[in-house]
Amino acid sequence: MSSRTDPTDWMWAHACDLIDQAERLHRQFFHLTFSERAPATWAPPVDVFEDEREVVIVVAMPGVPADRVQVTTEPGAVVVRGARRPPFAGSRRRVLQLEIPYGAFERRIPLPAEPLHLGSSELLQGCLILKLTKLVEPR
Repeated sequence: MSSRTDPTDWMWAHACDLIDQAERLHRQFFHLTFSERAPATWAPPVDVFEDEREVVIVVAMPGVPADRVQVTTEPGAVVVRGARRPPFAGSRRRVLQLEIPYGAFERRIPLPAEPLHLGSSELLQGCLILKLTKLVEPR
């Protein structure tokens, strides 16, 4: 068993972290050109909550205006698609650091296996909040 202070373990972990960061930056940097029909280049994080009456989905997508978001349902899932434009696209500024994903996004959120109706939705503080009402009465 190797020690936590083993330099080989530390270097390997550090190298893996750097590779992950490089891949993330590569995806973001090379997808800065914006197109409405571009394939999804990132997926926003989601939280899903449930009680006896509804399922609530919170999709974090700060900087995305409501008119750039599309919500559809398909069997067993809700699909959220949209796009976030780079704030300085076309400017002569050079990028010093780029961590926020831009471009087209898509997130498929699996739903519980019961009948649901997509009810209200609102964009609040950079989060899309979807409420799905359960169609079967709780027992």
